[in-house]
Amino acid sequence: MPLMEGIEDSLGAGHVSTLLCDGRGDPIREQHYITELLNRRVDGIVVTGRRTDVRPSLGPLPVPVVYVLIRSAASSDLSVTYDDHQGTELAINHLLAAGRKDIAYVGGPERHQATRTRREATDHALATVGLTLKPTDVLIGEWSEAWGRAAAALVAKRPQGQRVDGVFCASDQIARGVVDGMRDAGIAVPEETSVVGFDNWDVMAEASRPPLTTVDPCLAKLGEFAASQLLNAIEGRELGSGTLLLPCELVVRDSSVPVLTRHAEAASVA
Repeated sequence: MPLMEGIEDSLGAGHVSTLLCDGRGDPIREQHYITELLNRRVDGIVVTGRRTDVRPSLGPLPVPVVYVLIRSAASSDLSVTYDDHQGTELAINHLLAAGRKDIAYVGGPERHQATRTRREATDHALATVGLTLKPTDVLIGEWSEAWGRAAAALVAKRPQGQRVDGVFCASDQIARGVVDGMRDAGIAVPEETSVVGFDNWDVMAEASRPPLTTVDPCLAKLGEFAASQLLNAIEGRELGSGTLLLPCELVVRDSSVPVLTRHAEAASVA
């Protein structure tokens, strides 16, 4: 929804009406909608999806097309998405700044691009400071709170001296489950283990106990930017091609840094 809001805000500012079609991942349904939209003589099309995975191109169309969040397999198309590597490095660098050195990565299904990319970026960020992500600290499962709780239980079973002191989760759903699982195991978050998620999904992040520090992919800004590129093309400017990566932001809450520490840092800055 934040992505769609950003698209509508940008197009609305240009006095352009928006039609929403849900292809539901069905190529036949999608082709039907494309035909209908072209019959209605739309000026341009924004293609999106639930994830940052690569999808087949719609091919040459008589109107400009921009892919946002999801990416086109054709390098001749313009795709706009967020920078997974940069967002992950924000999370890992934050954990390192909090004094965490034994960090685990808890991701979703391996088949998803986000899981693989965030793991690779975690490896890279740790390597720059001479640390490594041990194989036993890579936990791959599902995009769910239940998997987060299960992953936390696996970590908690380790002997005291072998437990991780920081966990980066590839989604807020997983991170909330990890926080709950740590609490169930008697491990204090963030005093003993810091937890950082990804998505800044406020329903998950703010309702977590404690609230989640998380990477915000800034979906509304992503939608606004993609739609602005489409408007430029509609007005006759060159659309461009390839993949544009927009930066993420880190939203710091209580799951990564003790509240007293955060207040002390704020006071020293003031």
